[in-house]
Amino acid sequence: MKYDITTNKAPEMPNLGKGTECIKLLLTQASKDMHEPLVPMLFPSLGAHISGAEFQYPDRSWREMCGLMANLVGDSGCNKGQLTDLTKAICRDFHQHDEAEMNKLREWAKISNSKSKSKDGPVKPDAPIFLPPANTTSAAFLENAIALEAAGGRTQLFNFPEVEMADQLCGSHKYMSHLLRNIYDMAQAGALRATASGVSGNPTLRACITLSGTPITVRTFYKNELHNGTFGRMVFSYRPRDAHRSGHIPRKGEFNDSFYQELDTYLARLDMTKGRFIIRPLNKLIDQLAADMASLADLVDDDVLWDVSKRALVSAWKAGCVLWVLNAQTWTKAMGDLVEWLVYHDLWSKTQVFADLLGKDGDVISEARRRGPRNMLDKLPEAFNEAQLQAIRTEVGKAPEGAKEQLRNWVNRGFITYSNQTGLYSKTEAYLKGNS
Repeated sequence: MKYDITTNKAPEMPNLGKGTECIKLLLTQASKDMHEPLVPMLFPSLGAHISGAEFQYPDRSWREMCGLMANLVGDSGCNKGQLTDLTKAICRDFHQHDEAEMNKLREWAKISNSKSKSKDGPVKPDAPIFLPPANTTSAAFLENAIALEAAGGRTQLFNFPEVEMADQLCGSHKYMSHLLRNIYDMAQAGALRATASGVSGNPTLRACITLSGTPITVRTFYKNELHNGTFGRMVFSYRPRDAHRSGHIPRKGEFNDSFYQELDTYLARLDMTKGRFIIRPLNKLIDQLAADMASLADLVDDDVLWDVSKRALVSAWKAGCVLWVLNAQTWTKAMGDLVEWLVYHDLWSKTQVFADLLGKDGDVISEARRRGPRNMLDKLPEAFNEAQLQAIRTEVGKAPEGAKEQLRNWVNRGFITYSNQTGLYSKTEAYLKGNS
């Protein structure tokens, strides 16, 4: 494991090498302090451009790129608004398409309002909108999903500058969790209405979503969704508060014509990709990361971390598929390094923002739980006994009775060995080398 998510220090993003040129191009328009937080947020907008293409996940299921969802978290005034600027740049073609469709709707509304309420009024035209406004009602969302399916299974992208704005899609926060899960799963989630004025249909939900919010608003938004699958489906990117107040105003790009010309070449690759693909180097990497996630969960003895890591892998895999398409369907090591970082950055962000809410005893917030998961083996000396691990478990808020099972897991994973002569456990050279 390259990254340690058990500390307050964010996993450092790898150098963006060969194969990540589109990401580097987009970051030229963002201030340097926002580079790492913004990278995970770019993939929903990019992925929304891919339609008519499926990629095989290591479990042999075929998946589309819709369903990518990411939430940027940072304090007020930390430049989260740069995400909206980049989304507009990536989706400039969406805006041009949508303007023509909106003109159809405006013309229909104008004619309809000028006629009496008779049966002679014009039929509402199908108008698939790729980038609907944040203020979209639940009925309009469903109607647009129907139109997008008829248009060849296109994806609609939503960018919510404030996380609470997403409730509008469902009419209230009560149903938001169901919608997010259905979008991630690309489920069919329609409605049947008794009157002609209602919207009836059962389309496949193809959507990507980006959201932003402060830690307080984000915690409030998800506090009841941490254990029902919604939380794991969302990628989080946390931008911690600066350690020092520099007084420097960060500079972002000017979005000039040369930037757009270069960006258009990458977007064209996304639009042209059709068919079925298996990216074997990416799938091999995800298999390796799945094993790493099991090892990480054993080190910290955390079932919640283990559960959310499974979908973190899927989200990072989808980002890898997008990178592969952007790089003319060619895989590179640098792309793999970025995918690996995306997994750990997502998990680190989740633990930083929600650590105290993720325990089984959510109402009892201990100081240990507030700190999030901890690598207990790192806290032990090179040679130790069971009693020492029990003490560490108590310190981090876990039952000491779980020490025996945790030691067995560590032995099975090759982290430690046991000496019958001394009765002590010792860290293996492989573990020490991998965590040095």
